[in-house]
Amino acid sequence: MKQTTSFTCTVCGAAYRKWAGKCDACGGWNTIVEEAPLSSGPKSLGAKGRQIPLSDLATEEAPPPRASSGIDELDRVLGGGLVPASAILVGGDPGIGKSTLLLQAAASFARKGLKCLYISGEEASAQVRMRAQRLGLTDAAVQLGAETNLRDILTTLDAERPALAIIDSIQTMWLDSVEAAPGSVSQVRAAAHELVTFAKRRGVAVILVGHVTKEGQIAGPRVVEHMVDTVLYFEGERGHQFRILRAVKNRFGPADEIGVFEMTGGGLAQVPNPSALFLANRDNPAPGSAVFAGIEGTRPVLTEIQALVAPSTLASPRRTVVGLDSGRVSTILAVLEARCGIPFAGLDVFLNVAGGLRVSEPAADLAVAGALLSAREDVAIPPDMVLFGEISLSGALRPVGQTENRLKEASKLGFSQASVPSHSKIEGAGGVKVRQITDLTAFVGEMFGAG
Repeated sequence: MKQTTSFTCTVCGAAYRKWAGKCDACGGWNTIVEEAPLSSGPKSLGAKGRQIPLSDLATEEAPPPRASSGIDELDRVLGGGLVPASAILVGGDPGIGKSTLLLQAAASFARKGLKCLYISGEEASAQVRMRAQRLGLTDAAVQLGAETNLRDILTTLDAERPALAIIDSIQTMWLDSVEAAPGSVSQVRAAAHELVTFAKRRGVAVILVGHVTKEGQIAGPRVVEHMVDTVLYFEGERGHQFRILRAVKNRFGPADEIGVFEMTGGGLAQVPNPSALFLANRDNPAPGSAVFAGIEGTRPVLTEIQALVAPSTLASPRRTVVGLDSGRVSTILAVLEARCGIPFAGLDVFLNVAGGLRVSEPAADLAVAGALLSAREDVAIPPDMVLFGEISLSGALRPVGQTENRLKEASKLGFSQASVPSHSKIEGAGGVKVRQITDLTAFVGEMFGAG
């Protein structure tokens, strides 16, 4: 069936069957534009298409305008603010606070003058209003809707023309042209394609909420992450009050940027200085504790790595790791035994990153080794020392990037010593006494004796 093209006035929204120079409804000139219908899949390629405009790489374009939400941690993760016509995918564990964060974000954008729509496919409008009352957001001009039919949602968005539309969640949406159950691969892919296409065509920023699997990945086809402009993961442990909003993909800003929030009775509160919060209650240093100076996106963050080494009663000792890559920890244990002669056979090893933060960069190797050796030898690392550096399989220590920023953050928080790999750039250390170490054997001998 052939789809007809409509013409709509960009000022008043009046619809016409054909183009006209003047809108009869509002009297505006040259305000009527052609609007393509909703896509229904590829057509035959027999007809000739139009030629697309081309440009060279030297063409200069102004950076995209951004709308600030007033929530600094959210704006940081987005790359400086919300970009019009962008598609954002937010994933996280059930109950971690995704809906709470997005409702607070919608209220903040609405207070800044943006027209915001919140479409819920999982909760009724009354439930969203109850959450808004609990968070004190009832004064924000956010329009609510509860619907799962994507065609009705797109028609509503086309009529309302908001600046921001939040869809919670993409797994509950269904398209009547796809014969599959909501949440299936076909439905999720088709719904995401329609919403992203609508965002680009109408200039509306769309935020999609995605469910995650038990492995922590966003459920559904991976092609959805390729469609959108930004992919955010909302991380955190149920037993901790901290929540980490991490960007794993961002076409408009740096990836791997994080925003730190604290779950309170009044919603999510932003944490402007996460290092001071992650290092709280360290007045009495104990064996098995090491402070790691890491980089999350563009922000230096200091975290405490805790280790416990105890004799095992099992044939195969336990290796429990929280917040770190277990494969990386096994490699560090093997290097300590093969290159330094320090065995961990017959010992249970427990590792944890304080505060619920997940550390993935290789620069944490030296801090992990220091925490393990401190716990095994029952010797506390000086409380004013930070550690960072990558450990190679030969036992050598390799320099890591942004050494100066790590040392400046450590100096700001009162640390006066640092053990780093040799050949690291330490200009501008900010008064921190830096020890440059060549390999892991030298580190063991300097910190814990001959080993």
